[in-house]
Amino acid sequence: MKALLSTRPGPPEELELAEIADPVAGEGEVVIAVKAAGVNFPDVLIIEDKYQFKPERPFSPGGEVAGVVESVGPGVEHVKVGQRVIGSLGWGGYAEKVKVPAARTMPIPDAMPFDEASAFILTYGTSYYALKDRGQVKAGETVLILGAAGGVGVAAIELAKAMGARVVGAVSSEEKAEFAKACGADSTVVYPASAFAKEQSKALADAFKQATNGGADVVYDAVGGDYCEPALRAMNWNGRYLVVGFPAGIPTPPLNLTLLKSTSIVGVFWGASTVREPELHKGNVRDLFKLYAEGKIKPRISARYKLAEGGKAIRALSDRTATGKLVVVME
Repeated sequence: MKALLSTRPGPPEELELAEIADPVAGEGEVVIAVKAAGVNFPDVLIIEDKYQFKPERPFSPGGEVAGVVESVGPGVEHVKVGQRVIGSLGWGGYAEKVKVPAARTMPIPDAMPFDEASAFILTYGTSYYALKDRGQVKAGETVLILGAAGGVGVAAIELAKAMGARVVGAVSSEEKAEFAKACGADSTVVYPASAFAKEQSKALADAFKQATNGGADVVYDAVGGDYCEPALRAMNWNGRYLVVGFPAGIPTPPLNLTLLKSTSIVGVFWGASTVREPELHKGNVRDLFKLYAEGKIKPRISARYKLAEGGKAIRALSDRTATGKLVVVME
């Protein structure tokens, strides 16, 4: 089979398309014939050895796939050969076939296309866990979403709206602002596309306050960096600041701001939560499939790449030029 491999730490341009042996399902495992693989920020980090997990090389990036079960190992009962499934695997997805623990696969609805399925669980799972379980968003509250035009950001817009919240999307360009509004954001703020000075930080805090009508009840931060402090300054009393990701760098916010407004800074580690709280995860996935069936959420796929072009997909995500979701599709 073909696979896009990381053979040494480096940028996405150094990934190599190669022929490797087909995987074989062992005890409790399934082999999936991959139809599509989602592109996510951990793919950017893992190929440069900057992720919390460092798999033995060579390996393929790609933490979530959708496809058809080709074979099952002993002890596998909840999925069968020929069944359409999603697989969550951490890495290995940029390949024509992949071996996955059966416990990390789940059937997908017949009406869900493979490309949408491959772009579904990580983004919507992360955002739903963040907003529902960590942020405890309530109807009528205001949610400020940083990185609102990206994959998890769009998912957060749709889910926050489904929860009855007012949503302000913060993005780095007017084009992305229009996209965020098309995805359901009530209003938007355009912030600087790169690092900025202290005076700009104060101006951005004021812009956030104005857009949120005085302050946000919940901040969903999938960006980090210089954008953290102005968002933290624009929060309401008893606000919840959700730490989701750091593509702009790990911030160091002044903690006196949390004291002044009794604000909580809340970590969101969705991947670990699925292992530590499996029943919560199962219930959330049921909710998400229901919302999908009702038409309230739907992956916004902006570009599809062939397997050989997977590095280009990762580069687009790394450069923060992408909107919505990117997927790698098999020929």
